[in-house]
Amino acid sequence: MSQKFSALPAEDEIHCAGEAPSAGLRLDIDGLVAELRALRVHSLQTRSRIGRPPKLPSRKALGSILDGLAAALFPNRLGAPELTDEGLDYFVGHTLDRSLRALYDEVRRELRFVANLTPESPSARIEAEAAEIVKGLASQLPKVRELLDGDLRAAFQGDPAARSIDEVLVCYPGIVAITYHRLAHELYLRGAPLTARIVGEIAHSATGIDIHPGAVIGGSFFIDHGTGVVIGETAVIGERVRIYQAVTLGARRFPVDENGNLIKGGARHPIVEDDVIIYAGATILGRVTIGRGSSIGGSVWLTRSVPPNSHITQASVQSEVFTAGGGI
Repeated sequence: MSQKFSALPAEDEIHCAGEAPSAGLRLDIDGLVAELRALRVHSLQTRSRIGRPPKLPSRKALGSILDGLAAALFPNRLGAPELTDEGLDYFVGHTLDRSLRALYDEVRRELRFVANLTPESPSARIEAEAAEIVKGLASQLPKVRELLDGDLRAAFQGDPAARSIDEVLVCYPGIVAITYHRLAHELYLRGAPLTARIVGEIAHSATGIDIHPGAVIGGSFFIDHGTGVVIGETAVIGERVRIYQAVTLGARRFPVDENGNLIKGGARHPIVEDDVIIYAGATILGRVTIGRGSSIGGSVWLTRSVPPNSHITQASVQSEVFTAGGGI
């Protein structure tokens, strides 16, 4: 049954303190509601959604879940301020239990959405699959903590402005981004890519660092400053890599099929080997390899592989382009 909405309060009710009533304002709210309903129905039909569409994972809920998981990983610094040594394990256990159960609900929403199930549709398979994904993530939390310890040490050792590892943990946007990425990557690998993408976008909004959860990132990774960093889905980054703000590890081109549709998937982002430094503003595109021990200078635009221990600057790139008349 169609529900009627009052277009506006009476004219003598439409006013703010100190203002005259808006006597001339007339809106067809019922008409707008009907047009928006028609557009929703058409959109759902176009995407083959039936009835009431299944709910997506909640970004707000995932934000709280991430806070809980981070607090469980680092309870002394990110947990409740009044925690005592005697209460740490209880706090970690309680926080993990609450956060992982809430994560199960969000992963289950994603799986139901992908399966195009209405809210009323039962599915024991999806319940079991969501449980396996969350249990898989939980089993990797000690490994995630170990990796993050290495990231913290890399940031502390790589930045002369850092006075302590605690300062790095609570102040550095690169640590927030890599913490969320390491959690998102586990979800991505286990079959919850949409939930993982939302986690990545929460980090992106908070830090300005955009890391796709599919990217593979080795230990002791340090993003200094960080704003504007972009790391694509199929990027592979080795151990002890350091990058600075506004670095892009992106795709060079986006092939289409015979119908002009974008071809999804495929390895299209750079491979960065161990012990590489990439300075601010550098752009590296395509499935190229940056050899071990190399340094890529600021604002370099690179679309070719470089061998180990290379030192690439703007000047060296330009001199190569114009060698023997090339590029003229």
